[in-house]
Amino acid sequence: VQLQASGGGLVQAGGSLRLSCAASGRTFSIYGMGWFRQAPGKEREFVAVINWSGSSTIYADSVKGRFTISRDSAKNTVYLQMNSLKPEDTAVYYCTAGRTGSPPTTASLVAYWGQGTQVTVSS
Repeated sequence: VQLQASGGGLVQAGGSLRLSCAASGRTFSIYGMGWFRQAPGKEREFVAVINWSGSSTIYADSVKGRFTISRDSAKNTVYLQMNSLKPEDTAVYYCTAGRTGSPPTTASLVAYWGQGTQVTVSS
């Protein structure tokens, strides 16, 4: 499975960005897809995940109410709509996919990592 992320950039606080992640390859083996992020000097952390059917989502407390994860099954693509962005959202965002029956909410459950895309929120 290959994951191709896009959509990062520079935005002012309060602004919005949408990240995309397209999956290719053996996508039938994927259980859920989501996003992690890593800020400078900090550990990589879970952001959001959606199961492959799109019926269930999980968010980190820090992004609840501001970020929305969704998927387009026809395109094997997952989106992360980020609104009301804050400077503390600045990080490299990584697309992820899990292979087990549990959604990849921890790094140990992530089977596939995409390349990172930088999100910078200026104050």
